[in-house]
Amino acid sequence: MFPPRKILFPVDFSTRCTTAARMVETFADHFDARATLLHVVEPIMYTDLPIDATSIAEEQLGNYLPDSFKDSRSERVLLHGDAAHRIVDFAHEGRYDLIMLPTHGYGRFRRFILGSVVAKVLHDAKCPVWTGVHMEQVPKVEEIAFKNVVCAIDLGKQSCHTLRWAGLFANEFGARLTIVHAVPTAKDHPNVYCDQDWKFELVRTAKDKILGLQRSLGLEASIAVIPDEVPFAVSTTALHNNADLLVIGRSIEDGVLGRLRTNAYSIIRQSPCPVVSV
Repeated sequence: MFPPRKILFPVDFSTRCTTAARMVETFADHFDARATLLHVVEPIMYTDLPIDATSIAEEQLGNYLPDSFKDSRSERVLLHGDAAHRIVDFAHEGRYDLIMLPTHGYGRFRRFILGSVVAKVLHDAKCPVWTGVHMEQVPKVEEIAFKNVVCAIDLGKQSCHTLRWAGLFANEFGARLTIVHAVPTAKDHPNVYCDQDWKFELVRTAKDKILGLQRSLGLEASIAVIPDEVPFAVSTTALHNNADLLVIGRSIEDGVLGRLRTNAYSIIRQSPCPVVSV
């Protein structure tokens, strides 16, 4: 799955999708990847009668982003049905290496709204998925750069694969890599006594495991073991490191695993930068 040679870019012609296209174009150009713009026409009902919007959608797709994705490496595909299911099935059948699509959270509510299509794709896709809530902050194509990459791992069985992807991406762009791991049980709670030596040992043990994993992969990286809740620890580390990309882990069999199983959506909502779930 790395480097990504086939990128699937589901489009809905929204402003957020248009700004996300800059990042898709950057990935496609850098990795010499084939980009597929996919639009799914979902059933439309009016007074209980189906409306065929195919011709309108075909025209929109054909005229969308006329100055981008116009070389022989790109294609435009129109499908019908449930958007999330069609995106996932198309990605699986086409053996895509990466799906790139923005969330649909807006303003102060973006922490709570991920978008049903994005949520389903994140849950079901077998390949890495790039997404992000800050599409209004995507710079011009010529100004996009990756200087700092943060990788969040939970030390579960998928951590090696996740960290390897993040390390390869960081090396590709000459970016600084930071590994973050959260230890909620070591968090201090006011008016609640807990053995500080035991907390210190939890943090030290986690750091030793990360060092071993890092060395086995031959990666140069900084390590941050944070005694706090997972979403806060990860998003804060990404913010403090001015991260251009956050990488988290997923599993083909079980969706998001370990602590990230219950926290992945919160991490994506709160992340100050785009997130790739591997």
